Amino acid sequence: MRLMHSGMSLSNIDLNLLVALDALLEEGSVNGAAARLHLSGPAMSRTLGRIRIALADPILVRTGRSMTPTPRAVAIRSEVRELVERVGLLFAPVAEIEPSTLVREFAIQIDEALVAVFGGELLAAVARTAPGVSLRFLGEGAVTEGGLRGGAVDLEVGQITGAAPEVLVEPLFADRIVAIVRPGHRLADGAPTVRDFAAADHLSTSRRGRRAGPIDAALAELGLRRRVVASAPNFTAGLFLVRDSDLVGVAGERAHRGLLASLGLVSVPVLLPVPPVEIAMAWHPRHAADGEHRWLRERVRDVFAPLAAMAGEV
Repeated sequence: MRLMHSGMSLSNIDLNLLVALDALLEEGSVNGAAARLHLSGPAMSRTLGRIRIALADPILVRTGRSMTPTPRAVAIRSEVRELVERVGLLFAPVAEIEPSTLVREFAIQIDEALVAVFGGELLAAVARTAPGVSLRFLGEGAVTEGGLRGGAVDLEVGQITGAAPEVLVEPLFADRIVAIVRPGHRLADGAPTVRDFAAADHLSTSRRGRRAGPIDAALAELGLRRRVVASAPNFTAGLFLVRDSDLVGVAGERAHRGLLASLGLVSVPVLLPVPPVEIAMAWHPRHAADGEHRWLRERVRDVFAPLAAMAGEV
């Protein structure tokens, strides 16, 4: 959003107008905005006049006893809110927190396989220093509206794709893809070739039922094609399908090692130039200086640190 006309210098912009505009758009009235900012009604009316001149738009127009936002006001409302939050973060003092007295729930949108493997460790790490903190794990795709930008999600952990441009992303670790099969499967014996791998019956894992991915692209480069005979809606279901059939699935070599061992599954190298899986955490800039949120990010970072230390081997 541009808060100035063409040619207007940034030095001539009063940031107080931005705060006042945010209050006016949130409250929808001059009196409501005045009360929110502890100003008199006449003072807020004068401020609205200055905003109208700066934006060349009436912003709020009288409709009977209420005021109605103009189309321009509706269009810039969320951006104004975000700018005010960013300015507030810029000037906010960084306060230290005492985890033992912290009472808060964090909503974490995370891949269900990562919850299965690392959820318990993260819960334990939180409970050790902040027993008043609770974690609400949300599956990928569970939040249809809001997400990080709207505040429905505090932190996202997994393969971060399609994030809003303002979202902050921090890599956690990278993992190599391996094939997984039941004990006694023909790929589990000896050293299977790429052709052996392609000739097997395969299982894909996708909540949307997709059957193709990077493995198929790598095989195509070699003139090969695999046969995907089934798809599972999530990783955990896929593990049990692989355990109880002759299907070949895929998993992370390091991240899922313990989970595979608990089910007695065997991992087999995928001899293809498939890029590693990049796992990261993401959050909205409004939480950048939030001491409590920063504390949560540190706990997540600690849990994944051992895998991050091995990232150079991928």
